[in-house]
Amino acid sequence: MIGGAAPELPGVPGEYYGRPTRRLESEYCWLDVLSEGGPRIVGFGLRGRDNILAETPQSSWDLEFGLYELLGGHRLWFAPESAECSVPDSTGLKIAPISEADGPAVRLIGAVEAPTGLRKIEEIRLDRGSAGVAIRHVLRNEGERTLELAPWPITQLRLGGVAVLPLPARVKKSGVLPSQLIALWPYASWADERLAIGERWLTVTARPASPFKIGHLNRTGSLGYLRDGLLFVLRFDPALGAVHADMGCNAEVYCDEQTIELESLGPLVRLEPGESTTHDERWELREVGPAFDAAGVAALL
Repeated sequence: MIGGAAPELPGVPGEYYGRPTRRLESEYCWLDVLSEGGPRIVGFGLRGRDNILAETPQSSWDLEFGLYELLGGHRLWFAPESAECSVPDSTGLKIAPISEADGPAVRLIGAVEAPTGLRKIEEIRLDRGSAGVAIRHVLRNEGERTLELAPWPITQLRLGGVAVLPLPARVKKSGVLPSQLIALWPYASWADERLAIGERWLTVTARPASPFKIGHLNRTGSLGYLRDGLLFVLRFDPALGAVHADMGCNAEVYCDEQTIELESLGPLVRLEPGESTTHDERWELREVGPAFDAAGVAALL
């Protein structure tokens, strides 16, 4: 920076399996982001406690655009899913400080991805008064073609818990139109023992097994993951009435041998060159104790 020192980077430097990170910390929780790739969140936990996010540093796949490293944690993709989601993002990140009036904050600006012309940006703010985080996801079209897509943040969590998706209440009087939408991916089975569908909630138990994925139209804009007495809550705007990808799903859960994923989707939009779309998530961590169950999670959501 000519005429003065460069702005100080937010957070405390650290590392994630040899990759440099920055840590944001409040009185209640901490959060780690990669400082040279992504945007990626690779760590999140209560103050003084372990990372609740899955860590998969050895997982990767090699497609037409090069080696994509999964790493674990939280990433921003776009739907409908295609090979263009897996563009390597290990370099080119820029970190910018933003106002910390409401709590520790950072802006992560990814490199433009050549196949699409998309730039991914995340603005992350920790609460001052709770173990909460606000994340604004931005997809900006800096290419030359019009894109039709939906923002699709994916959060990988450690196995060993249960994911809870609230379902709408049954209406006792008869009706002529459906009130719920649940979709299954072609490699999954309704008979999978990890899946349970109740009157007011759907659960996926996070045990290691072959890939399984289910989605639905989430009317509350909330998902929960309960593990060892700790509840992770993900909230988003459900955008009811808007058009969504994946047969109308705005929330999805994926589970395999390594991890379980909670996923929210924004509405499908048409992005002309120079235009952007945003999708906000809010994360919350709560200690609820070992007696808390799926019914308690559904009631809270």
